[in-house]
Amino acid sequence: MNIPQGYKQTELGIIPEDWEVKPIGECLSIGNGCDYKDKPFGNIPVYGTGGVITYINDYLYDGQTICIGRKGTINKPLYYEGKIWTVDTLYYTYNFIDVDVKYIYYLLLTIDWMSLNEATGVPSLTSDRIRHILLALPPVAEQRAIAEALGDIDGLIAALDKKIAKKRLIKQGAMQQLLTGKKRLPGFSDPWVEKKFSDLYRYASEGGTPDTNNMRFYANGDVPFVKIEDTETKYIESCNSFITSEGINNSSAWIVPVNSIIYTNGATIGNVSINKIPVATKQGILGIIPSSIINLEFMYYLLLSQNFKREVDSRQAKGTFATIILKSLDEIPIYLPLNQMEQIAIATILSDMDKEIDDLEAQRDKYRLLKSGMMQKLLTGQIRLKIK
Repeated sequence: MNIPQGYKQTELGIIPEDWEVKPIGECLSIGNGCDYKDKPFGNIPVYGTGGVITYINDYLYDGQTICIGRKGTINKPLYYEGKIWTVDTLYYTYNFIDVDVKYIYYLLLTIDWMSLNEATGVPSLTSDRIRHILLALPPVAEQRAIAEALGDIDGLIAALDKKIAKKRLIKQGAMQQLLTGKKRLPGFSDPWVEKKFSDLYRYASEGGTPDTNNMRFYANGDVPFVKIEDTETKYIESCNSFITSEGINNSSAWIVPVNSIIYTNGATIGNVSINKIPVATKQGILGIIPSSIINLEFMYYLLLSQNFKREVDSRQAKGTFATIILKSLDEIPIYLPLNQMEQIAIATILSDMDKEIDDLEAQRDKYRLLKSGMMQKLLTGQIRLKIK
């Protein structure tokens, strides 16, 4: 094996010569979380595997710490500074020896924790198993520099997350105002009218799933077949599944024409998409061809509005899986302007907000990808930072 000059072979692979390999147990101590139910409410956070659960007036540890899942969720280390309490399914770390805590945190994010699972049922980790995990450690000054570089990009990601959340709240407020007529756009004054959902479409029907045991209905299929996962985005421009024309002819599936509304009404209720390609849908997913009184984009946002969702919630059938049939949707009252120019103006504002959010999410995803690459290079010593 060709080892570059200035590097050495170790149990963890090739690392810089001035780095060392140590087990976690030589770098820190591990404490067990415990029950907090008898503690009065306060301002000290109680952490579970998903983050803060509640606040109490006592703490287990004060300082920098890394929390590691002991049972259940064992693959999401958490970093925290300050006073903290942790539940009994979470370890906390303390007594750090000659290491930068934030650097150790980033190292722990790279570990395949599930491969260390010692249980056949609920995933579990023993503290002894954690103590034996080997870490590649540069000099402390370099650890600090690496942690700062990764912390900077984490800060950019967090700032974008905050901005995205704010934009979503603004959009939610705009939908509530614009889709109810509470706020009118300049140039529009005609009164809004009340219709029923059934007035909004020329044709609507659930799809169907061809017999899954008959491969003639699926093999080499060329009809995009919409499933729930395909309805997570505004526009459906491709599908992961396909059926054949024979499958359509032998089931209740039908071809939903381009620029229709796709609405999930079984099990997962309320996903809304616009299909930009002809599709068929499985049962529990409606294809809705809009009528001439409503603009397609306006209808998309109308079906996502809080008012419409409340009406749907009050009409759905409860069972093993919640469902709402088309007949129940048909009776939902709809308040809208008949002037389609106003519909288009409203939809354009909301669409522009969506575009702004999408752009921010794309920027955040680029930073996440950059961070992943930085971690791969910096935490293995493939790229060295200049230490001031």
